[in-house]
Amino acid sequence: MSDHSDIPSARSRGMLACTRCGAVWPIAAEGTDCERCGHTLHSRDTKSLQKVWAWWIAGVMAYIPANLEPMLKTRTLVMESESTIVEGAFDLIHHGDIPVALIILIASVGIPVAKFGAIAYLAFSVNRQAKLSAHGRQHLYELVEYIGRWSMIDVFVVAILSALVQLNAAAQISPGPAALTFALSVIFTMLSAQSFDSRMIWDTDPAPNDPTKKDPHLERH
Repeated sequence: MSDHSDIPSARSRGMLACTRCGAVWPIAAEGTDCERCGHTLHSRDTKSLQKVWAWWIAGVMAYIPANLEPMLKTRTLVMESESTIVEGAFDLIHHGDIPVALIILIASVGIPVAKFGAIAYLAFSVNRQAKLSAHGRQHLYELVEYIGRWSMIDVFVVAILSALVQLNAAAQISPGPAALTFALSVIFTMLSAQSFDSRMIWDTDPAPNDPTKKDPHLERH
């Protein structure tokens, strides 16, 4: 198995890539517009971590009430009931709908918590020694971005039920306040992940053209 740890980055070779179209330009072109697509060229987003942590904190603050407030309100002729995300999942388990309950718990509790942890780990690993390799962290970042779209399953379920179960005075289902805060939490978390400049994962040296840093590929020859 080849060792990827000594592969130089484009930045260490004095190059940068357009984040929109992927065209590669000399690092001296930083701050100018890409000649292919017109997007402004930046070797790194210097404010990336600030934006990551700002959206991350906002996501956590929205996620807490999303689990404490009711997600679903049910009203019939004889009773009214409210249930949080976890309570709704346990109600499904009680009625024998274990697969559906597991899907809701994984999508609404497991995945959001894992995303918070993964984004925080990636942000911390930029300036600290990380156990995962650069390739491992890149795959982790891509996984976080990929699963983000599935985090809204609870909100979708509530929206569908609210639209279908509207029998005037007989029965009515409506979303609780947690539906809004949960949706906001998912959106903030997605913005946090998208704000992360994944190119920083590959930075082993903050100086792109440091003359004191030898190229391991040149040393082999």
